Amino acid sequence: MSINRVRNIGIAAHIDAGKTTCTERILFYTGTTRKMGETHDGAATMDFMKQEQERGITIASAAISAQWKDHSINIIDTPGHVDFTIEVERSMRVLDSIVAVFCGVGGVEAQSETVWGQADRYKVPRFAFINKMDRQGADFPDVVRQLDEVLEANPVAYQLPIGAEENLSGVIDLVTMKAILFPNGNEQIADIPADMLEMAQEYHNALIEKLGEFDDEIAECYLEEKEPSIDAIRRATRDCVVRNLLTPCFCGSAYRNIGVQPLLDAIVEYMPSPLDKGPVVGINEENPDKQHVRYPDKNEPFCGLAFKIINDPYVGQQTFLRTYSGVLKAGEQVYNATTGKRERISRILRIKAKDRIEIPEVGPGDIVALIGLKDTFTGHTLCTRENPLLLESVVIPEPVISVAVNVDSRKEVEKMHQALRKLSLEDPSFTVRTVERTNETIIAGMGELHLEVIVDRLKTEFGLQATVGKPTVEYKETITQEFRHSVRHVKQTGGKGQYAHVIMRLEPNPGQGFEFVNAVVGGTIPAEYIPACRKGVEDMLETGVLADYNVVDVKVTLIEGSFHAVDSSEMAFRICSRQCFKEAFLKARPQLLEPIMKVDIATPDDYIGDLVGDLSRRRGKVHNMRRYRKGSQKIEAEAPLMELFGYATTVRSLSSGRASYSMEMNDFQPLPEAMMTAVLEEARKRMAED
Repeated sequence: MSINRVRNIGIAAHIDAGKTTCTERILFYTGTTRKMGETHDGAATMDFMKQEQERGITIASAAISAQWKDHSINIIDTPGHVDFTIEVERSMRVLDSIVAVFCGVGGVEAQSETVWGQADRYKVPRFAFINKMDRQGADFPDVVRQLDEVLEANPVAYQLPIGAEENLSGVIDLVTMKAILFPNGNEQIADIPADMLEMAQEYHNALIEKLGEFDDEIAECYLEEKEPSIDAIRRATRDCVVRNLLTPCFCGSAYRNIGVQPLLDAIVEYMPSPLDKGPVVGINEENPDKQHVRYPDKNEPFCGLAFKIINDPYVGQQTFLRTYSGVLKAGEQVYNATTGKRERISRILRIKAKDRIEIPEVGPGDIVALIGLKDTFTGHTLCTRENPLLLESVVIPEPVISVAVNVDSRKEVEKMHQALRKLSLEDPSFTVRTVERTNETIIAGMGELHLEVIVDRLKTEFGLQATVGKPTVEYKETITQEFRHSVRHVKQTGGKGQYAHVIMRLEPNPGQGFEFVNAVVGGTIPAEYIPACRKGVEDMLETGVLADYNVVDVKVTLIEGSFHAVDSSEMAFRICSRQCFKEAFLKARPQLLEPIMKVDIATPDDYIGDLVGDLSRRRGKVHNMRRYRKGSQKIEAEAPLMELFGYATTVRSLSSGRASYSMEMNDFQPLPEAMMTAVLEEARKRMAED
């Protein structure tokens, strides 16, 4: 199929906006599936993990290919729950466009803003599909208003709902000025109802006026009060969508099979193809100062980005790949520009959720799964060795909550570690570490649900009856002042001794992560021992200094040292650097950083005072309050994660069950000194007990 007929789209939104239901309808109407799966029945095609079916939510982004009007649509249905935000992040990195689904009642919610921000970061063109217009309280114009005010999306209505709530029967197409009805889910074109004609004309004129801001032909028609042709409107719309200038808004009810086919028409009509997205930019390792581009052309050298790993019990590791240029054939060798290793592709699969179709080759602009790769993971670039190119990787969020996990017998410990390693390769936002002093295994993730799903997968997929401890906050360790320190490591044994001497300077590096600078001159530390010095420091970053929390935002400069011709070794310098970093860290005014959550509360006006007061008691800060619905407000605040355990019960209690909330990771901030002392004391007690 021609590349200009390929669409790589994502379905993304806040939890419960109806993304998966919308995707299921798309699969049915494109003939990909013969039956509509429902999330509430645990039968959705895209939610094929046992944990997804039990909870009625999407956990892992699923890829599937469909055909509509001579176009190939690769669809990725992403999770809405904030705990699985990495799934959205890595999908955004490889998609050409997204359909952002909004609930006609809930409107713009917290995770909607996160998804929008992720799309902004990767400059992904998008539509808005305002779903659930059959629900009581659904308000299409108000959701469009929220898109404008909250997301600054420059929204433009391309449809209007016909009927309201349970009387919803179809939509008005504001481009063709026709009504589309859906008896039994089938499209039926009709004239616009007489009582809606005036309103439809107003919205149509507003659409033409908005397009006129970006298109001269449309502007001329508008000024001369002439009606532009439908083709001209579609051409201008496509241009605006591809250039991210506006957000077309469509509406319907996926559950009631209303509005899905027009949405598919809009996807093939307005969404960009890989050709529209243009070349991808990367770095050539042989000339890192210069950017290189690859065009979506079969004649270009092959280049693609691995964005997801799945360990399948039948075929082994599946590596999901977005191809950008050239052709990749099954059986070929590829070069991993991220690791510098070669890998062989044994099979190429086109995925339809659980089903796989083997294909001999894949061209540019496609999304497929590769079998046979062993050392390629999320964010790695695959290309040819003769024409290496390194693409921008995927942003991985920091874990904010952790639990200790154990199994009953020693035999199962190794099996558990292997299982956890596989799961961490699939999900980079999930981390595993072992506390050396206690030999305890700690898993960390984005939230309680995230870790609950991981533990459940240990039981169902790996047959491990794991027990977990109480969830604890995943703090970070850092420093607040500069300190220079010298350590000499001397150990004499019966045979060869150990000797190393290092002098290093530690400095705060806020927001910049870890940085290691080699400032050694004159060979006071031989070049072959410098990597060992860095490794010694990195050992401490992982295990922590104060209480086994990761160390962040520290710049380490290796200044000088000395060595012994016989007794010096890599191990000696690694041990010495570890000790030097630890001692310097403790004298550089160490500090704990705590995760701060962004909290959005939708509440009737009557309960605002109680909820704001409760947030204050939790060290929360209210940043904004805005109108949500008549008689309701949205409170936008932030609060420390450690104060939000059990918050759902409090919100229900204070609002008589009428308020709802959502939260997501915002950033890490310094923990107050008095609380830091208490947290460290508690951590030391826990380690002593273990």
